[in-house]
Amino acid sequence: MYGELKKLKIEAYKDLEYNTRVDEFEVMFNPSSYSQKYEIEYEEAQGKGTTGTPQKFGKIKPQEYIFEFLFDGTGVTGVKKDVSDEIDKFFTLTGNVDGEIHRPLYLKITWGKLVSKCILKTADITYSLFEPDGYPLRAKINATFAENIDDVLRTAKENNSSPDLSHYREIKEGENLPLLCYEIYGDTKYYSDVAKANGLTNFRNLNPGDIIQFPPIKSDKSK
Repeated sequence: MYGELKKLKIEAYKDLEYNTRVDEFEVMFNPSSYSQKYEIEYEEAQGKGTTGTPQKFGKIKPQEYIFEFLFDGTGVTGVKKDVSDEIDKFFTLTGNVDGEIHRPLYLKITWGKLVSKCILKTADITYSLFEPDGYPLRAKINATFAENIDDVLRTAKENNSSPDLSHYREIKEGENLPLLCYEIYGDTKYYSDVAKANGLTNFRNLNPGDIIQFPPIKSDKSK
């Protein structure tokens, strides 16, 4: 029902397919805000015979979510909890290495419309209130979670092998334009178009380390 109070929940799984659920952690207080970060990676590449530095699309990096979680042991919620124990529970679920899979568990954050399959990337703890003997009564964790998507799914989404995209390649020893055209376009016949796009008068005269642009070329079927 709309308006019903629901706590942010972090579930942990042993597998990337999110089939084997281990446990969950429910926050004491819902965050008052959170931030979501998108980052697109580009690479500068300069074609042979050109003076510009076009920004070559690299990849869309995994999204990141940043939360601030409050832990309180003063009993303000009506139930007094041990702050150190609650923090241990948080890290046992999100950050400790699981003995069976030899890595931290795969996480799923659920809160309202937000559903993110992710992993814990960083966490900073700040203690701000203490008992006379030094035991913490209040703490905050600033946690960053990174989106976790299977590499096969990410590659399928980005489709970086498409001949409709511009490609930049650094020439390696023994490589030639016909071979590279076959790898990128599926046909060697486009080598003259690539040579022309890069201002090459002799397509055989390639030096290791040269950066060559392979522009979008329509196939005969698409003409």
